[in-house]
Amino acid sequence: MTFIIVGAGRVGLRTARILEEQGYGVVLVEQDEEKVRRARDEGFRVIQGDGGDSEVLEEAGLADAEAIAGLTGDLNTNFAACMLGAEFGCRTVLRIDEDYRESIYEKYADEVDEIIYPEQLGGAGAKTALLGGNFNLLADLTEELQLFDVTIGDDSPVLGSRVSELDDAIPIEDARVYAHGRHHEAMTIPLPGTTVESGDRVAVIAKREAVDRVRESLVGAA
Repeated sequence: MTFIIVGAGRVGLRTARILEEQGYGVVLVEQDEEKVRRARDEGFRVIQGDGGDSEVLEEAGLADAEAIAGLTGDLNTNFAACMLGAEFGCRTVLRIDEDYRESIYEKYADEVDEIIYPEQLGGAGAKTALLGGNFNLLADLTEELQLFDVTIGDDSPVLGSRVSELDDAIPIEDARVYAHGRHHEAMTIPLPGTTVESGDRVAVIAKREAVDRVRESLVGAA
């Protein structure tokens, strides 16, 4: 099983490392010479070129790839790579910066299999999206961190808040909201304007010693 990652920056390279460590084949596509050199020094196969160019992606093995992720900092390049991947039947993962307007998100959301915010997910989340899994993965977390989910009740102090505002509501440094789900729906990355309703589930990453405090900030005191 081989995956193509367009972009060998911080997110792309970290995603490639995680995939390789778990035994998957990875091909990186990158234009920047320094990033190409760094990735090759780590032993990765790298095709130097524009990730939105069909010939470059075909050289990377798009016809035989399981999935492709556009993880550069340029949305147009990422989207072009995903559209080319879709033509070959690949699973497509699109990186989008979390400060994009909701209308921009909606424009692309129906065209790809998964949209990720690297600022929230990092390499582990991008890997999960490539594999088509859900967001309840513990294997990619360090021993110091824990991923857990909470159910929002009628007495929750964050009821009615936007999901994008929940990080500010958590009084713990480095604790981050990872995903959100409506009632019994699958957990995923929400639209920027999504508000928290009773019965929603929220997944959070936090240091193990802070889990109880984070949980209380979201569901209220027991």
